[in-house]
Amino acid sequence: MGFMNLFKHFLGDDWGVHPDDHKRPAADRPVRVMPVPAKLYLPLQQHLGGPARPVVLVGQKVKKGELIAEAQGAVSAPIHAPTSGTIAAVTEITAPHPSGLTLAAIILESDGLDEWIELSGCDDPFALDPAEIGKRVGAAGVVGLGGAAFPSAVKLTGASRSKVTTLIMNGGECEPYLSCDDRQMRDSAAGIVDGIRIMLHATGAKVALVGIEDNKPEAIAAMRAAAAGVANVEIRPVPARYPMGSEKQLIQVLTGKEVPADGRAFDIGVIVHNVGTALAVRAAIRDGKPLISRVVTVNGNCATDPGNIEVRVGTLAEEVIAFAGGLKGDGLGLARRVMGGPMMGMQIPHWRVPVVKGSSGILAFDAAEVAEQEPNPCIRCGSCVKACPMGLLPLEMSARIRNEAYDEAIGLGLKDCIACGCCAYVCPSKIPLVQFFVHAKGELATQDRAKLRNDATKKLALQRQDRLERENREKVEAAAKRKAEREAAAAAKAAAATAAATEKQGETA
Repeated sequence: MGFMNLFKHFLGDDWGVHPDDHKRPAADRPVRVMPVPAKLYLPLQQHLGGPARPVVLVGQKVKKGELIAEAQGAVSAPIHAPTSGTIAAVTEITAPHPSGLTLAAIILESDGLDEWIELSGCDDPFALDPAEIGKRVGAAGVVGLGGAAFPSAVKLTGASRSKVTTLIMNGGECEPYLSCDDRQMRDSAAGIVDGIRIMLHATGAKVALVGIEDNKPEAIAAMRAAAAGVANVEIRPVPARYPMGSEKQLIQVLTGKEVPADGRAFDIGVIVHNVGTALAVRAAIRDGKPLISRVVTVNGNCATDPGNIEVRVGTLAEEVIAFAGGLKGDGLGLARRVMGGPMMGMQIPHWRVPVVKGSSGILAFDAAEVAEQEPNPCIRCGSCVKACPMGLLPLEMSARIRNEAYDEAIGLGLKDCIACGCCAYVCPSKIPLVQFFVHAKGELATQDRAKLRNDATKKLALQRQDRLERENREKVEAAAKRKAEREAAAAAKAAAATAAATEKQGETA
């Protein structure tokens, strides 16, 4: 069975959507390197898991690559200085999130020298123990650069323990407008393949399958040339369809295996990483460099000069926009700001939010690209069901969620929803289905946190009650013991007095 027929056999022809990709001309322009800005705004939460903890003080001088915030917990990632300079503040800044809420961050003021710390790399990564590779990747603060920003070291070490056999490299980049992965595969294919080989060694996987959507012929050609003669790295074009870059969909297309509901890729012997992450792993191991910059796509009808730009982590989006030529008409036609991709990215309230490790795009949309419409009632056409790559029933789940019947929505597969937005994209009634699902997951998470707090409070109350009862028992026992001791002492004293009186009577007689 041919590969495309295999794809159709496992997933059928109707899942997902085919939005216009809008990747060119940005994808065809060389990557530009942005100068270091005067200040960098570095959130302590740039990854899934626990936020990093500052290890620097205000006024402290640091060098480029120096640790400024350490990882907290088993799932976390450290943060390093993207340039040399002075710690100006540890404060709150606007988060790259639709809420516009704040989050803790370190503000670094550049000294203009861009002076590195002393780096310690490795000429032969394949002589290192796999556990050591994971340790070094973790210390470098490498996270998934496809958008999820999961700490890479956790996945590498977990794959080694789980006896993973297949490493899948995600070069799909199925989100419209984005082309940072495409551009890196064209320009740095040899480095990506080298990083993949290091990751194979770290995980113990036998083969790496690199999935690249077939609308990226230049990237496919470059990666094939770089992988020529590398027996265990295979370049696999996949159909251009959103959300092909989603982990579960890419695994199923490339291997024919299905990740079980509530399961992980590890469960079927697979691990997935982004192609950009391979470059970051290579830099961490061969050069000893931490993750302090990334390539970001600037795009959208309002962008004057779309393209891909290498940006230091912590650079404000407004400064990236300015470097890319600013906005057309001084931004008068701007209808929406997005950090990430248009389907799964975050709408942001203003441009004064920083690029973080997981920021793949900065998009400036006009009204034609947004095309907002008031939703109409559901006509039960089933378009959302056909489009859902997870085989769910979005119309039924949204109906339960509107009635706050969250348990019923979970029974229909809410937790399997990947929030790709395909259902909302195809809905003729323009119902914001994916927003219902994101809201429901947030509500459930809030309920879970409240339950944990209540359970913790109840546990503390029971512990306090047990302690008070124990202390009361101890007081009663102590009082009884003291009483017994007093009575024993009084009895002994009386006995002694009686003995003395008897002895005296004997002497008198």
